[in-house]
Amino acid sequence: MEIAIIGGGAAGFFAAITCAEANSACRVTIFERGKSVLEKVRISGGGRCNVTHACFDAKELIKSYPRGSRELLGPFMRFGPEDTVNWFEGRDVSLKTEADGRMFPVSDSSFSIVDCLLQSARNVGVKVLTSTRVEVVKPLSDGRWKANGHTFDKIMVATGSSTAAWEWLSALGHTIVAPVPSLFTFNTKDTRLRDLSGVSVYNAQLSIPGTKLSAQGPLLVTHWGLSGPAILRLSAWGSRDLFDVGYKFPLLVNFLPENNTQKQLDLVSDLKLRQSKKTVFSNPEFQIPSRLWQHLVEAAGITPTKRWADLSKKEVQQLTDQLARATFQITGKSTFKEEFVTAGGVALNEVNFKTFESRICPNLYLAGEVLNIDAITGGFNFQAAWTGGYLAGMAMAGT
Repeated sequence: MEIAIIGGGAAGFFAAITCAEANSACRVTIFERGKSVLEKVRISGGGRCNVTHACFDAKELIKSYPRGSRELLGPFMRFGPEDTVNWFEGRDVSLKTEADGRMFPVSDSSFSIVDCLLQSARNVGVKVLTSTRVEVVKPLSDGRWKANGHTFDKIMVATGSSTAAWEWLSALGHTIVAPVPSLFTFNTKDTRLRDLSGVSVYNAQLSIPGTKLSAQGPLLVTHWGLSGPAILRLSAWGSRDLFDVGYKFPLLVNFLPENNTQKQLDLVSDLKLRQSKKTVFSNPEFQIPSRLWQHLVEAAGITPTKRWADLSKKEVQQLTDQLARATFQITGKSTFKEEFVTAGGVALNEVNFKTFESRICPNLYLAGEVLNIDAITGGFNFQAAWTGGYLAGMAMAGT
């Protein structure tokens, strides 16, 4: 049985290996248009490869997927993060869990994952063709497929966010949800962040006025604006809304560990009593880094020499506003490192998620970012790729 996998990324390789291991009668060929395979695996996690996330409850896991959560529940119950860990450890690649739940190879090198996948593919005779573009796939009357002059019994598309692939999938009758960026950082020229690149806040609450969009977590100041897990979560959940406004919007940041407006004011007012003899400018509070604290104090109109005891009621209110309701005007976005992720792709109601086979075209399988599935950062996007690849591979093998 001839099997074609279009796309040499995480989902494609996982499907190819799974299929060939499950059925030795399957002759599997991976077609990759680039000069090398598994490039996104290689560069992910700063070259360490964030393989998956240590969330072993499928119902909790799906909460990290802005698109595809409902559809992935069943697949994650059949092949989830624990199965991914076991799969790699069974091939002598051990994973470790970091404090935030992200899982990396113990080697801290993505080459451990890349080499494992390449060797596993070689071991079962998977043929890998690089610099080989598949222009179009054509269904035949007997249920087989034609691609690049060859006939295949089954074919899988794992091309990621490929515009060309979406075009010929559309021609085959699939609905393509228009892709927009996800997982991006925010640009701002706000002077309160001037010269603060590299400064991070352990926990901040973010929201966008006029929407239901909000996120909480670490916040990082960059040369161009704001990044960090909280920003990336907000960008993922708000990918379409933020695209619609041209990435120009106000961002509300709360640096205080409290959401209630009166309690926020009480927290700051209490410092006037407890820290009365200290200067406000030189004594940061609420785990806010010193340089950021000083910029916020200046923005509240408080002079560097003023003590807490000398603050007026108005100044206390102004400082509270800066700490709990700092508004930054966002003027654009920047791609998050090299890990570009899109929201969009093949409509999910056109896929059978027991097998990842197309409901439109028999013997056509789809997995990875070619589907309208994406997740927040933290290993979740790779887990969707491993899961889709595994289940598609098993289905193509006829098991």
